[in-house]
Amino acid sequence: MLQIGKKLKELRRSENLTQQQLADKLKISRVNYTRYETNVVKPDYDTLLAIADFYKISLDELFGRDNY
Repeated sequence: MLQIGKKLKELRRSENLTQQQLADKLKISRVNYTRYETNVVKPDYDTLLAIADFYKISLDELFGRDNY
């Protein structure tokens, strides 16, 4: 099972963004975003939606559920 942090890091790197740049776009702190990527904290629902919207993907894709 894919942990959300790994997927977040893959997506961010695919766009050549730093954690700070992405955090700014999501209007959250870099510290909080870093915690998401390292699986220390799970993003809340609103943040998950903002991330999915930013990357123009579904929540299923965000959670690595591409086959559903």
